[in-house]
Amino acid sequence: MDVTQVLHMNGGDGDYSYSNNSLLQRKVITMTKPIIEDALANLYCAMNFPKTLIMADLGCSSGPNTLLVMLELVKSIDKIRHRLGNDESPEIQMYLNDLPHNDFNAIFQSVSTFQKSLRKQMMQNSSSLPPCYVSGVPGSFYTRLFLSKSIHFVYSSYSLMWLSKVPEMINTNKGNIYMSRTSPPSVIKAYYEQFQRDFTMFLKCRAEEMVRGGRMVLTILGRQSDDPCSKECCYVWDLLAKSLNDMVAEGRIEEEKLDSFNIPQYTPNSKEVITEVEKEGSFAINCLEVSEVNWDACTKDNLNLSEKDDQGYNMGKCMRAVAEPLVLSHFGESIIEEVFERYTNNIKICMSKEKTKLVNVTVSMTRKR
Repeated sequence: MDVTQVLHMNGGDGDYSYSNNSLLQRKVITMTKPIIEDALANLYCAMNFPKTLIMADLGCSSGPNTLLVMLELVKSIDKIRHRLGNDESPEIQMYLNDLPHNDFNAIFQSVSTFQKSLRKQMMQNSSSLPPCYVSGVPGSFYTRLFLSKSIHFVYSSYSLMWLSKVPEMINTNKGNIYMSRTSPPSVIKAYYEQFQRDFTMFLKCRAEEMVRGGRMVLTILGRQSDDPCSKECCYVWDLLAKSLNDMVAEGRIEEEKLDSFNIPQYTPNSKEVITEVEKEGSFAINCLEVSEVNWDACTKDNLNLSEKDDQGYNMGKCMRAVAEPLVLSHFGESIIEEVFERYTNNIKICMSKEKTKLVNVTVSMTRKR
């Protein structure tokens, strides 16, 4: 599997698009807003009211969350500027990065909507519109993306758990598609070592691209447990594995095909994140927080109880928007509908019986001087 070719969220605005099925991710962005504002305030003060700010959203995907991030970053800077009594708005350059097969067309088409939303909110606050310029940057964030010492602020949410490649394994991860209780120890080790290599490379690349004293806020899908196979981080993939294994048992999928499919993801705990940051050495950690979000966050808050009975269905659509390109590239189009129908049913059963959650690790850092 060439991850750079197949790892992207479902584009467009259809029923299974990421654009229409990313409420859970939106909730996480909102939860981490205070950390982002604190990092921006410290950056703005340390730079002594800069006239230009260059910011990057890495793994931006497409849809309303991309607009939300841009809007919140610009609004935060404007609020900080007012609070500190600075009359002049800085010019803001916003770089939006994701892998080449991301739906960049949808992003570019929505820039005018972003500008209108920004103008409306600035007028409500009796504030002038900050000059803001938007550019797309296709490419892997495990490589260099920007000029040396050019970026002031880096942001990423729910992207860095994705690995640059499926780990190379000396043993088959039989019957599994991710780390699991039944995975051989060598598989667990391969996943962790791939995370270490990738996260270190990410930090090295950003260290070269960021100005001294620049700030970076990362939110990574993670775990609280020391066990990399704990339910909190693996359950959502175990349910997809169960769906695929049932189809193997029924002769709908070849066993060898399943055994050669593995999800390129690693969900670290806070200790693992801290260890890699300190080992790489270019950044100082300002704060690190661990939070939780329930699977039912993918359902709108204003739904009544009868509508919320479909929470499992909504989570199934959320996961389809994320996982379908990976499943499609490996198993082909003919089984897609059946796979995700079974997967959604397994999610619904799970959510009807227990409270399910995801864990987020959010870290705010400064590029050392």
